[in-house]
Amino acid sequence: MPRELTQNRIQKIWVATKDDKQRRGTGAPHFVNPPTVIVMVGLPARGKTYMSKKLTRYLNWIGIPTKVFNVGEYRREAVKNYSSYDFFKPNNESAFKIRQQCALAALRDVKSYLKDEGGQAAVFDATNTTRDRRELILTFGKENDFKIFFIESVCDDPSVIASNIMEVKVSCPDYRDCNTTDAMTDFQKRIECYRTSYQPLDPDEHDRELSFIKVIDVGRRFLVNRIQDHIQSKIVYYLMNIHIQPRTIYLCRHGESTDNLEGRLGGDSGLSLRGRQFSAALTRFVEEQQLKDLKVWSSQLRRSIQTAEHLGVPYEQWKALNEIDAGMCEEMTYDEMKEKFPEEFALRDEDKYYYRYPAGESYQDLVQRVEPVIMELERQ
Repeated sequence: MPRELTQNRIQKIWVATKDDKQRRGTGAPHFVNPPTVIVMVGLPARGKTYMSKKLTRYLNWIGIPTKVFNVGEYRREAVKNYSSYDFFKPNNESAFKIRQQCALAALRDVKSYLKDEGGQAAVFDATNTTRDRRELILTFGKENDFKIFFIESVCDDPSVIASNIMEVKVSCPDYRDCNTTDAMTDFQKRIECYRTSYQPLDPDEHDRELSFIKVIDVGRRFLVNRIQDHIQSKIVYYLMNIHIQPRTIYLCRHGESTDNLEGRLGGDSGLSLRGRQFSAALTRFVEEQQLKDLKVWSSQLRRSIQTAEHLGVPYEQWKALNEIDAGMCEEMTYDEMKEKFPEEFALRDEDKYYYRYPAGESYQDLVQRVEPVIMELERQ
């Protein structure tokens, strides 16, 4: 028997009556697919933790609750004083047991996060360089009805590896009281300890049925195998556009508009006097920075284009960067909205991220609209 439908007041979407109680108080999307464990694979200093953090930020941003579980942090908690790379030698049985216990502790926390805390994806950040370890994770996934997706980072470029070691590893807690040269030497020996037992993912034989992506030489090439659902496709989409070189991005609001002066939502008014003064000051600031190859992106709204015009450089207009569409509340003040739509005004205060204006957008909608801009920003 089909269930009765009611409209969720915050999101303005239809839900089955029984489900509405489950969704009330949260607008988080509900996925039919099981939760996903994203498993990093690769030798140390291959950018796994960097990718884990960026991917986690991206997935959370598009509305998929995600958390990183870094096994190295569990190991540092278990072994307070790191001595040397000897801890990672394959024949160091006592150290191997500790590392295995740390991995299991991290997996227990992954299970708790995905089953009890509302998580939909968990990133298991470790080397996971052996088939035995990956088999353990696959069994864990099967027992708990979690999908497993592997991300392997492969890099043999000595300059990239040395840069990774210098930028991140020598400053980690393991080398707090160690000089840079000794830290570099010890970490390179740690890498060799892992290399002796490293078994890369094999798309042709042993691992052909697994879902994974290989990121080769920090994005120069990719190998993608058996993508099975929406979350996995989003992960691949993001990783194939990820930017790894440092650069500066300036985020700037348009100058004050005449609608801003009156406290009105949305609209397409031009700059006020103060807005034009701000734009002139922004131009002076940009000139002082002496930026090379500056690229400017703007929305297609009048106030943003006027601000960009002051800069005197070419700029690109993106409709996706337009302000949130307030629908029936466009160009109203908040007092007018409260008077005309008191229930909507209260609902907006209840959940600003998921609240959708009547015939308009929510901030969740806005995130999805802006996603292509973020991808292009990563690619550039």
